[in-house]
Amino acid sequence: MSPPRRPAATLTSRRILLKQLGLVATTVPAAAVIGGLVDGLLITPNWLVTSDYAFGVPPPATAEAAVAAKNTLRILQVSDLHLNRIGRLEQSLLQSIHDSHADLIVLTGDVIDAHGSLGSLNILLREFPSQPRTLAIVGNWEHRSGVSLEALGRTYEQHGGELLINRSVEVEKNGSRLRVTGLDDLIGGVPDAASALRHEKPTSNHLLLVHCPACRDTIRLPTEHSASLLLAGHTHGGQVAPGGWALIRPRGSGRYVAGWYDDGGPPMYVSRGIGTSLLPVRIGATPELVRIDWSLETQES
Repeated sequence: MSPPRRPAATLTSRRILLKQLGLVATTVPAAAVIGGLVDGLLITPNWLVTSDYAFGVPPPATAEAAVAAKNTLRILQVSDLHLNRIGRLEQSLLQSIHDSHADLIVLTGDVIDAHGSLGSLNILLREFPSQPRTLAIVGNWEHRSGVSLEALGRTYEQHGGELLINRSVEVEKNGSRLRVTGLDDLIGGVPDAASALRHEKPTSNHLLLVHCPACRDTIRLPTEHSASLLLAGHTHGGQVAPGGWALIRPRGSGRYVAGWYDDGGPPMYVSRGIGTSLLPVRIGATPELVRIDWSLETQES
């Protein structure tokens, strides 16, 4: 037996009342707005995805082949955490990092944004796997956080990480080497590529870490030190980007929003990042952990 139906008169009376109150035209849009707010505040900001890519020459045919290749380096990019506590999103991030079995973790700025965030960063780094090397740069929020760069560097060092501010290091995988250059932030600091590469020899495997993607168009590398790949963040993919259209892009974004860019300059990937700033909302810009399997070019010693 089907359940009894509500009398039509009741529905009609309700519509008459709403019409008298001038609310009939707003009921459907209001429901959509409420649904969007629930998604933007509670669902999307806590829904972490992993974006997988293969990079290098020659690119491996599949992700499985990439992992098997001895000269393939697995890189995880963690960006724009805006860390203030270790919650569900951060726990999901840690699980994904452990499951990825990476060779290198890079944090591309805005990891913290306030003085009180340093304790949470200490807890997060303590839970990082010990095997991959961890390298970090700073973003505009680290510069305005009130945390000294010396204290931030010590926090990374306590957990085996390194803070790169206009500095380059070498990462090795089975005899193949990758140079990683980390620049200071474009907005809050003074990026200096010449200083970062002054004592380095040219290499065919060069990863440049920048926070603001506009660095791709404004920073001039020394001619002999061209970048193979740039990794950037800062934009949050727009953070509020219904249908993928970013309503606002912060200063330092340039013409970039998210994803791959290979239009005449060095290839660059702009991460949508993980956390939020100013407003705790994400619409159309799901948080992401970026995983890149880089087939390194072998070089003479």
